[in-house]
Amino acid sequence: MAHLFVAAAHKSSGKTSISVGLTAALVKRGLAVQTFKKGPDFIDPLWLARAAGRPCYNLDFFTQSGSEISSAFADGMKGSEIGLIEGNKGLFDGLDVMGSDSNAALATLLSAPVILVIDTGGMTRGIAPLIQGYLDFDPTVDIRGVILNKVGGARHEAKLRRALEHYTNAEVLGAIGRDRALEIPERHLGLVPANEATTVDSVIDRLAVAIAAGTELDRIIEIAGKTAPVVLPTTGQNKVKHPRADVRVAVARDAAFGFYYPDDLEAFARAGATLIPFDTLNDPHLPEVDGLFIGGGFPETQLAALAANTSLQADIRQALAAGMPAYAECGGLMYLSRSIEWRGEKQPMVGTVAADVVVGNRPQGRGYMILEETGKGPWPSPPAGKAGATPEVRVHEFHYARLQGLDPAHNFCYRVLRGTGIDGHHDGLLVNNLVAGFAHHRNTETNPWVERFVTFIRQQGC
Repeated sequence: MAHLFVAAAHKSSGKTSISVGLTAALVKRGLAVQTFKKGPDFIDPLWLARAAGRPCYNLDFFTQSGSEISSAFADGMKGSEIGLIEGNKGLFDGLDVMGSDSNAALATLLSAPVILVIDTGGMTRGIAPLIQGYLDFDPTVDIRGVILNKVGGARHEAKLRRALEHYTNAEVLGAIGRDRALEIPERHLGLVPANEATTVDSVIDRLAVAIAAGTELDRIIEIAGKTAPVVLPTTGQNKVKHPRADVRVAVARDAAFGFYYPDDLEAFARAGATLIPFDTLNDPHLPEVDGLFIGGGFPETQLAALAANTSLQADIRQALAAGMPAYAECGGLMYLSRSIEWRGEKQPMVGTVAADVVVGNRPQGRGYMILEETGKGPWPSPPAGKAGATPEVRVHEFHYARLQGLDPAHNFCYRVLRGTGIDGHHDGLLVNNLVAGFAHHRNTETNPWVERFVTFIRQQGC
């Protein structure tokens, strides 16, 4: 099971660009590449999935147990020849000061050799103590080499290499020059998602060419193949499949809404639901379905097109008023509000949620969240045999949006124990059979939300 872990000393080192380029370069070699991303990230996985030509799966200590992570990794690796795991922030960063949830811990759990991407801007001899410190900090972490990134030219590269050769045993696996053409475009919330970027394929192709030319690709493949044997579980309690598909659920998939965990979407099939994609920007009508799912995204960047599609808005508004079971998170909540205002533009939306959305310049909620169910939610308790919902529901949020004019008398499905949610105290607004909030839920053994949602749709007599 050849695989490797791409990490960095700190965030914004360029490891996503390197990871995407490395993935694409390996694909051009004819290899089936499976990608993974540490943490609750939607945007990087969209780029990695596009480069690999197959879904990218998230691995997250906060929402998954170690056995779930191992199971997700083993399941994801099926049918692939090499795996690439991209870290988040720095190699040793995490919530726990002891490092139990760090990138290093994930690499160790999966017996993955680590390649460090180092932003070399403004650095020469100083790279040696930095790298030696990383090599010495935790000897159980298998750091195999370094890719020098944002190198200022041949002279700069030579100085960096000499310093590493003289003071460390770190193997230099490549050097990538400073080039704006190799940067993935960014926006107010980070990288532009691959489902939106019009130049995504050309950017990936440029990255692949740069990586193939600037790294020891054969050596990297060799390192990935020399991993220690790993005994990984291949099934979990949340992998039981429903005997037949008897539920149809519409899911918004377009430039406005693209933030979905691939394994959550796969969980719908196991629960007996068929997902029917629809385009909120262009489809005039809602498909014939039993339920509705609108995930996260950036609807504020598509305001005019969303507002212009009045026939689809009317279909959704009527369906929800009639009691269609629905779940919407973050961008989906925004779309179902009365209006969205961003950068001086305000456009009408569906209007099921009686509030207006304002998207500001600063985060309103950001990071991991912990929720507690209020008991007012419509979904049934976790199915028998599941690990079951714990008192704490672990999720995450990342939004610059807030609701204005919401009646505080509304019912909510969750209390916020950590984080912001809708009003700082609650999330999961309940309107008829719609549950809508800012939290992004992950279908796990302790939060099997997909099966609960599908079971609720089935109970409504679909």
